[in-house]
This record gives sequence, structure tokens and C-alpha cells, in this order.
Amino acid sequence: MQKTQNLTIVIFGASGDLTYKKLIPALYALYQQQMMPLQFRVLGVGRSPLSDNDFQLKMQDGIRQNCEKHHLDEAIILSFSENLKYLAMDPESENDYATLKSTLDRFDQEINAKGNCLFYLSMPPSKFGVVANNLGKVGLNNENDGFKRLIVEKPFGYDYASGFELNHKLHQAFDESQIYRIDHYLGKETVQNILVMRFSNGIFEPLWNRNFVHHVEITSSESIGVEKRGGYYDSSGALRDMLQNHLLQVLGLVAMEPPSSMDSDAIRNETLKVLQSLQPIHEENVDKQVIRGQYVASHIRGELVKGYREEPQVDPDSRTETYVAVKLFIDNWRWGGVPFYIRTGKRLPTRVTEIVVHFKPTPHGLFWNKGEEQNQNQLIIRIQPDEGILMKFGLKLPGAGYKVKTVNMDFHYSDLLDTHLPSAYERLIYDAMLGDSTLYARADAVEAAWKFVAPIQKAWKENHDIKIYGYPAGTWGPENADELIEDKDITWRYPCKNLADDGNYCEL
Repeated sequence: MQKTQNLTIVIFGASGDLTYKKLIPALYALYQQQMMPLQFRVLGVGRSPLSDNDFQLKMQDGIRQNCEKHHLDEAIILSFSENLKYLAMDPESENDYATLKSTLDRFDQEINAKGNCLFYLSMPPSKFGVVANNLGKVGLNNENDGFKRLIVEKPFGYDYASGFELNHKLHQAFDESQIYRIDHYLGKETVQNILVMRFSNGIFEPLWNRNFVHHVEITSSESIGVEKRGGYYDSSGALRDMLQNHLLQVLGLVAMEPPSSMDSDAIRNETLKVLQSLQPIHEENVDKQVIRGQYVASHIRGELVKGYREEPQVDPDSRTETYVAVKLFIDNWRWGGVPFYIRTGKRLPTRVTEIVVHFKPTPHGLFWNKGEEQNQNQLIIRIQPDEGILMKFGLKLPGAGYKVKTVNMDFHYSDLLDTHLPSAYERLIYDAMLGDSTLYARADAVEAAWKFVAPIQKAWKENHDIKIYGYPAGTWGPENADELIEDKDITWRYPCKNLADDGNYCEL
């Protein structure tokens, strides 16, 4: 692996859950694999009055609770935590940034970082512009003495106007090349493998177009509800929380043209073209191409589960969607006329994210009797859990005649027993340290995604005749979502069998 340069990582919002559960455990995992720089500091920044020792003890506990057990080593945890420091300051106070700069200057001398700094904004998007501007005022955006990179968490705005405005505020202090908009979905190993599978194998790319593909499904389901995030979720919903960012970015990788190189901009240019080629959904067609739903109370494995409107901090009359399914088209030469179906929701039967490419059936059904459904070949790319890739095709059953059975040929990452499967944050933070922005969202792509969902948002806001369908918790969403698929012989793929008691096991 490529070695990273000495640097200081500054985490704004360091006393929050994301730092405790994801960021510090990811940095520890990199350190344990000897992928961190020879010398580094991690500076937690927040309003909470913590000492260095308090912060170190808290983060050690976060590592023990959230890292894979077989990677835990107490000596390495202690060695890593010696590099953790804390600075209590108000990120919105311009005056406090002089102290931050002097602290970073001191670290520079201690670890020979040569001005290299990575700022991680683990805070609400409303604070991004303020922090970026304050960093700029004390010169912490200046790359004359080392790189300065800014990682920002989603959501990147709440609609097209706010997304555009957020980009404008960030660009007032930082160049686009310095900004890394993190989407943990793109850090998952199987998502990255889409590129390798498509562009390193001669057998897939010739079939990856309208001539051979019947339709494509992208599903991201969760078995949990909104948990303790009812206040946040009620102002967001499935369209903003999942589809606009995660799933449209995945769609970009599935549908993109081959890039000219593996350069980050070459790849992101192609995903941008996909988002710009999405056929607009006009307001009058929203109810025909988009189905939204909201889970209602139901019994799951004998236990009564609350409906969405009964969750804490949720408006009892809320019209926020916990499920959304969209039928869309890509207006370009490769995909013209091929429907793409995307769905995501909470309180579905299990947690699973996958892409299913449905290939067209053979033009002449030699082995199917009249009235029988002809099975289609499918390529299934499982992103989570049980990451892997599976191909479904027909073979003859043993014995007389030509009775065809669908069989599977599959690969699971879990089969690679001696290979560490890095978490999304491990991969993405490591890439940011190297300056590789391939798996990070670019400003123009974020704006293109918001532009696509804008008519849906407008129609839902202004037209109260558009229904929001209830669906029992623990089911696959509203039955009306089946109406999006026009072919009467085709329905959504229901991917899971042999569910465990907790609903979280899902076979490929």
C-alpha cells in the first residue's frame, strides 16, 4: 500500500457518536495495519471540556467497542492513543481559530508534518460554511506549506438551492480539489468492485447496454426503524437520506461509460454524465414514477413494532416517507429505453443493499413450454451484508428431457479468509490522506443529483393528492410499488431467505 505523508487530522465534532463509533476506530484499524504515516496527530475539536487524557480514554473505549475483535491489541491501542489530542473550542467563534492554528503549528514541529492537514467536519451541514470560512481567515486553507483537505459529511444540503449554496460557501475558502464530500456507500468494497468487474473482464462490458439488459434494480433496505433519530428523520425522509446521495451515486458507477483512465477526475466525469443524463421526472408524472410509503404498526416475529408516526419526536400527522421507490431512465446511447428501479426503506424484512442486472431472455424459448415463465439471467452485486457477486443462469436437470433449473455461480468476500475487508471509513479516510478523491462526491455531481429529485420534492410539497401509502413494518413496502414495473410477469427481487431471528441475515 502507498505510504501516507506525515500529517495532522483535525476532527470537528470530536465528542459525537460518529467520531466514537466510526472515525477513531477506522484510524486505529489503519494504524494497526501500518497504513498511517510514520508520524501523525489526531486533534479532536469540540465544545465539551475534555482533557487529552479524557479524550484518549473515551476513544480507547470506542475502539474496543466498535473494531473487529481479532484486530484488537491493547499495546497497539495504547500506542495509537498517544497520538490523540483534544482542543476545547467553539467552532463558530472566529477568535478561537488563532489557538487552533498555534496548536497545529506546534504539532508541525513535533512530527515534521510540513503543514499537511486533513480537516474532518463531523457536524451538521449548517456549520460547514462557518468552519471553512474561519479556517480560511487564519490561513489554514493555504497549500503553500503543505496540503489542506476538507472532508464533509452528508447531507450535502436539503434540496437543489441549499446544495448549491453550501458548495458556494465552501468554495469561498477552499478550492474544489481540496474538498472531499464523503459518502460511506462508495467506500464499500463491493461498490468499488463494480469498476473492476465491468472494465477488467471482456465478458461483461459487451453485454452492459440496452441490447442485452432488460432492466436494473437497486435496493437498499433496513430492518430497523428511525430508532432515536425521529427528529432528524422527520425533516429528511428516505428520498433525501438515501436515494439522492447514496443510491444515485451507486447508479452512476453501474451505468457509467468506461473512463479514459483510473484518474479520479476521469472516473467522476463519467458518473457525472450519468446523473446529467437522467430523464427528468415531470411533476405531473411523479405519482406514476415514484411511490412513497410510511411504515405502520405491525407484529414482527411475535413482537409489536410501533408505526412511524408513533416514534419519539415524529409529528403524529407526518407525511415524511420512510420508503421510496423510483422508476427512472437514462437518456443516452447505452441505456436508452432501459428502466432502472431504485427502492429504499426502513422497517423492511432485513438489512440488504444490492444491485440486480436483469438480462433479456433468449429470443426463442426452446426449453420452456407454452405458458411457462422463462427465467431471465441475473447478475447480483451484493454490497451488504455477505458482500459478493452472484450470477443466475439455467442448466439442465439430470435425467430425460430438457427440464431447466436456475443455478447460481457466486463469489463471497467472506471466502477470502486471510484478507481483511476494510470498513468504508477506513478506505475513504486513507484515500483522503493520499489525495485520491475518486470515491468522493464532486460539487457538480451533488448538484446534478439534487436537480433530478427537485421535481419530486416540489410535487410532494405542493400536491397533497399524491398518496403516501402505509405498509406494515416487516414487509417489503407498499404493494403499489409493484405497479412501477409494467411487465406483468416481472416483480421486484425479494432477496432474502432463511432470516435469522433478528432479521439481519440475508443470503445471496
